[in-house]
Amino acid sequence: MAGKLGLKVPLPVRECKDIACPFHGNLAVRGQTVDGTVVSSKMSRTVVVQREYFKYIPKYERYEKRKSKIHAHNPDCIAAKTGDKVKIAECRPLSKTKSFVVVQIL
Repeated sequence: MAGKLGLKVPLPVRECKDIACPFHGNLAVRGQTVDGTVVSSKMSRTVVVQREYFKYIPKYERYEKRKSKIHAHNPDCIAAKTGDKVKIAECRPLSKTKSFVVVQIL
């Protein structure tokens, strides 16, 4: 089923009945993939992933560190917790703020 996603990620060990799961449901992933750290997993089936990146500032010819938080769906078969490094993939909008889904714990 990893070919179904189009990403090189292993299948999760556990099975789930979540229809918004890219492995066991019918959620298609497309677009960008992002690596980050889970900073909050208090919501039901939702995690907040923080990603850090560098932005080039032409005036000073240097890079600055920036970070952003992304809300992502957390399927039952993956069940990422706070502190986990995860890979998230873009999907259709699942709610007002969720357009990503966790596909792998790194």
